[in-house]
Amino acid sequence: MSQSPRAAQGATFAVVVLTSMNLLNYLDRFVPSAVKELFKEDLGLTDAQTSWPLTAFIVVYMITSPMFGALADRWPRKVLIAGGVALWSVATAGAALATGFWSFLFARSLVGVGEAAYATLAPPLLSDFFPPERRNRVLTFFYVAIPVGAALGFGLGGFIGKELGWRAAFLICGLPGLLAAGLALRIQDPGRGAWDAAPTGKTANWAEALRLLAANPRFVYAVAGYTAVTWAAGGMADWFPTYLVRNRGMSLAEAGTLIGAVTVAGGLGGTAMGGWLADRLAGRTRNAYLALSAVSMVPAAVFAGLALAVPAGPGVAVCMFLSQFFLWFYNGPINTIIANAVAPELRARAFAVSIFAIHILGDAVSPTIIGAISDSSELLYGVALVPVFMAIGAVIWAIGWRRLPEPA
Repeated sequence: MSQSPRAAQGATFAVVVLTSMNLLNYLDRFVPSAVKELFKEDLGLTDAQTSWPLTAFIVVYMITSPMFGALADRWPRKVLIAGGVALWSVATAGAALATGFWSFLFARSLVGVGEAAYATLAPPLLSDFFPPERRNRVLTFFYVAIPVGAALGFGLGGFIGKELGWRAAFLICGLPGLLAAGLALRIQDPGRGAWDAAPTGKTANWAEALRLLAANPRFVYAVAGYTAVTWAAGGMADWFPTYLVRNRGMSLAEAGTLIGAVTVAGGLGGTAMGGWLADRLAGRTRNAYLALSAVSMVPAAVFAGLALAVPAGPGVAVCMFLSQFFLWFYNGPINTIIANAVAPELRARAFAVSIFAIHILGDAVSPTIIGAISDSSELLYGVALVPVFMAIGAVIWAIGWRRLPEPA
């Protein structure tokens, strides 16, 4: 194991490039939610159909993630990441050419293939640049890009959609990723397990990997709670802007701007605060990362519920901000648990399994379920499930916090 006390060579460049990609990842992911009403009218879709492209993207994303987890054993990780970023960027821009439901669905499905390559391989690659005790800080910085990218997707997508149309929104937001793909090829891969004790250098097949992960209670608790919270976050991201338009009388641009602003402010503050507090709590309570994630999800659920109940005005913005702020506390700590709970040769597959689980039971189904409830009754009944699933995540992480021994 390397004796350097700091980081592997090229770590700073890798952090900047991979974090920038994560920002573009979530920008491209949430543009459809910002312009939902525009392409719904233009393409003649129902509420449920407007969410099927997001569901298709996530289904493809989760199915192909395990493939890239296996390909990482044979291909350079930076090449796979660069190819994935290039594909999702072209596919995002390609949605501008959609002529109906099926062509739009196809374009968004291809985004899922590209993002699977990146999301499966980037966190393990980044983890290999740093020792375990520094990974929470580094991954917290990496995941700060999620709320920033989501906010840009809502805000920029809504603004461009209003001024130039929804097709321009996809085109303008998609193409910059090609530059990031080129930069990925310049990353210096430090090799797997450079900072981990006694890496074996062996790779497990999928049957063995699944057996090891299922027998790892720390991984199981982390991912189970992550799944419930992802259900809530996916439903909130896809339907809260539309809820504000229909139930609070906001314009499309106003709703996109509000959601974008509270997402970036709450997400930035919450992710940074969560990462900092998790390290501060270490040694003061057992399983500090699980403890913080469980406790923070309680106010997140409360304020999400209040955001649906308060009348239009500043109260909605305050409740949405506070819900987002507490929601994002878990981001760095939970992903650090996933990285540190497994051997380095299993890390890419652990993230692939995590991605598969949180999406097949999380945001792959929540937007469509909410849309179907909206079609059969009213939107409020669907989005009311968001705080419920936040609370479920809190309970799962709390059980892990109290039951699991302190990690060695």
